[in-house]
Amino acid sequence: MVILVGLISLLLPLFYKPVTPPRWMALFNVKRGGLILGLGVFLMILKFLFFFADRGFNYLLVSPTGKMSAVMEQGIKWRGFAKIDKWQKFIDVKVVGEGIEVDEDEVEGLMKPIPLRFIDQVTASGFVSTRFELPRDEVSFIELAVKFRTMSNLVNNTIVPTVKEQLVNTAYMFAAQDYISGEAQNFRQAFEEQLKGGAYAVEKIEIRDTVYADIQNNSRKIKEVKTSYEVNKVLELGIPKRIKHELSENHIIVSQVIVDNIELERTFKQRLEAQRDESAKRQLEQQKVETAKDAQQRIIAEGERDKAAERVAQEKEQVKALIAIETKLKQEETNKKLAAIALETERLNAQKKKVTADAEAYEIAKKVQAGITPEVKLQMELNRDVQVAAEIAKIKFPDVMIIGDKKNGGTPLESLIGAAMAKQLQPVK
Repeated sequence: MVILVGLISLLLPLFYKPVTPPRWMALFNVKRGGLILGLGVFLMILKFLFFFADRGFNYLLVSPTGKMSAVMEQGIKWRGFAKIDKWQKFIDVKVVGEGIEVDEDEVEGLMKPIPLRFIDQVTASGFVSTRFELPRDEVSFIELAVKFRTMSNLVNNTIVPTVKEQLVNTAYMFAAQDYISGEAQNFRQAFEEQLKGGAYAVEKIEIRDTVYADIQNNSRKIKEVKTSYEVNKVLELGIPKRIKHELSENHIIVSQVIVDNIELERTFKQRLEAQRDESAKRQLEQQKVETAKDAQQRIIAEGERDKAAERVAQEKEQVKALIAIETKLKQEETNKKLAAIALETERLNAQKKKVTADAEAYEIAKKVQAGITPEVKLQMELNRDVQVAAEIAKIKFPDVMIIGDKKNGGTPLESLIGAAMAKQLQPVK
């Protein structure tokens, strides 16, 4: 449109020359028309010089000279008349099936359920969701873009078959019984490791286990032969040997790995249900046995408790009796000790009295031999005085008394008392 306006502005003054040009003719002249025409040409070739890089995409640029470059960031970028190949940076590959919702416009690689066979010959169908990222360096991206040419070719001919192959290889490394018994996380991890670094080189080992029946009539027969398999990784210098695949060789990054479901075959599910029912019955019987054992243990424990209580009660009585006997013995022993001490005390007192008596007798004897001692004499005089006083108390005096002259030397009473005392004081022969 700008070029058309420029051509009109350029050609109209040359071919339309009225006698009295209208006012709007002043807007059209050769110079202005040339400028507008040049602007239109520039706008026409502008998209061949620059382009806008969207987020989430890588771009391969092939210049007219054949030189290739890559644009891996968003924004307005220089093109320089180069041809552009647009590659989606992240690629989603998902297995779809019945009951799984998916937006087909957002998924680059759609897959049907992947048939699997575990090492114990159990078949299954695998459902996984994966996300891949194109190489982050320009050299690897350019090599990838040149090698596969289109995004569809990369997804359908390389990524989808690789995902299927590695999931099959991973199932071959596990037994279905182990998978349902807690190896699901290891299964997912092994699948992711093989996608990232290449498939593991493995060797299969078959193990046969003979199960014998109970001995009957001094003979024992084979009940069954159980066959199990073991898969070991092949090691080289202690490192697991890897088999490269297209993803690892082309530096395609594995961003996300999700194992949505591993649907096992119907017969195996039925066998699992039978085993589950049998296991439930067995567990129920075991619980009954355990309950009976617990009841038995409880009865035994209660009996032991009662026996212990009775034993403790009897021991308490025995201890009480022993304590009473020991107390009595200690009291008797104490009494004996006290009696011995009292006897010894009495003996010592008797010895003391004897010694005292002997000393007194000895003293008296010595005194007798020496005559009357001053103490005996004093005692005799004391006894005499007491007797005299008693006799005097018995005297009855007359009511009428004649008292003489004082010149004769005293009263008659005094004379009588003096005569009596003189008589008593005479020594007794």
